[in-house]
Amino acid sequence: MRRRLAPALLLPLALLLSACGGNSAASSSTGDGTDGKGSLTLNVGDQKGGSEAILRAAGELDDLDYKIKWSTFTSGPPLLEAVNAKAVDIGGVGNTPPVFAAGADSKITVVAAWHGTSKGDAILVPNDSKLRDTEQLKGRSVAVAQGSSAHYQLVASLKKAGLSLGDVDVKYLQPADALAAFTSGKVDAWAVWDPYTSQVLKGKQGRVLTTGDGVTNGLTFQVAAPGALKDRRKSAAIKDYLERLRRAYRWVYSHEDEWAKVWAKDTGLPQDVALAAVKRTYATRVAVAVDEPLIASEQAIADAFTRLKLIPRKVDFGTFTDRRFNGDLPPSSTAPRPSEGS
Repeated sequence: MRRRLAPALLLPLALLLSACGGNSAASSSTGDGTDGKGSLTLNVGDQKGGSEAILRAAGELDDLDYKIKWSTFTSGPPLLEAVNAKAVDIGGVGNTPPVFAAGADSKITVVAAWHGTSKGDAILVPNDSKLRDTEQLKGRSVAVAQGSSAHYQLVASLKKAGLSLGDVDVKYLQPADALAAFTSGKVDAWAVWDPYTSQVLKGKQGRVLTTGDGVTNGLTFQVAAPGALKDRRKSAAIKDYLERLRRAYRWVYSHEDEWAKVWAKDTGLPQDVALAAVKRTYATRVAVAVDEPLIASEQAIADAFTRLKLIPRKVDFGTFTDRRFNGDLPPSSTAPRPSEGS
């Protein structure tokens, strides 16, 4: 049996994961879960240590003339289920959940994007694993959250190594269950994202087999409910919310240590883990326009999952986007395309 994470390191992450809720349920964030004032309420979906935390740290929640009610989810797919169900007006996810939601013909619309590194998206193996390269994953078990950004990172990384998803034993597990399986030796590898990557590395209970750097597009999104976009007042609030979020990310560039302290407190992560994740992932994100190159990059992901029959139909990703909030943002052309044929 492989050694488990030291209790002092495992507990904060376990608390973070449990706070994020189950596969499809959301839990309110700290306090009463509401910021701002006024008669309009914007329902925002979030992941622990995500948009709410960064907006609060940057002081962007201090003068809201509308209310934000926060709901926290374990990963992108259940958050988008809530968007589709009109329980959430807008929320932040990685590059793959919108593709699966579009494949299910969910009522979702991508309205904003950020481009950053994919180094935090990793396939991890235990320190004592004999696996040294991605090709050796053939026949091995890999934990991953279905429909998450890590899911495509796994597909693309396997493709680059000359393998397919069918060459590995995929265990579809949400992060809390995947963590338990990984640390107890029940799976050979874990495809996941930051801060979980940094948590395992800082705990010295795993190492990186490969990352998504160069094989995935490094995009993250804000995704809105079409009904909210059709509402004049909510659409105005969404515009203001996105502007605040973009300013907050710019604030991180010159306040990495300060943001790491806030993030550590919000998530229960050790501060050194939070700082490592900030430097690896958060500090590289730049707001970009929702444009044709971005749509083409996401279309490649959708087509890959359609070929794998994990999405039941051909998806026209462009029909699930709205460019009205682009403003004067730079084009997304600097975002690398997923590896050819993946």
